[in-house]
Amino acid sequence: MSDSEKISWRQLREFADVDLARSFVLSWRIEGETLVIDIDLYLEADHPFYEKPRPAEKNCIRPAVIEFPYCEAVRTDAGDSGEVIDIVEELANGAIGDLDVLDDGRYAISGEFGTVSVIAERPILRLKGL
Repeated sequence: MSDSEKISWRQLREFADVDLARSFVLSWRIEGETLVIDIDLYLEADHPFYEKPRPAEKNCIRPAVIEFPYCEAVRTDAGDSGEVIDIVEELANGAIGDLDVLDDGRYAISGEFGTVSVIAERPILRLKGL
């Protein structure tokens, strides 16, 4: 799959009615064989758990996680290599710019933290506390 054939997160059913480009990575960790990314997730008005923001809020933001099961490898745009857990511990937080499917089982997440390439099963998005 070439860059022109990559699939954006906007085309994945798991990310329907959310806006990753307006979401923020809080932390990265490995749990067993799963890469877990804690995020503040921006929910759009059509999302089933959307609530009208309170007067002091501008958007509907909910705590969530993106999980990549059976994570085999993680690489950064700095070319880091080594144990997945060591690389993940060094990843920075920040606003998400994009998440793309590069090929079957290969993903790229980019944002203020750079670009992180992941080889894993299809991502799962879960809202916390639900």
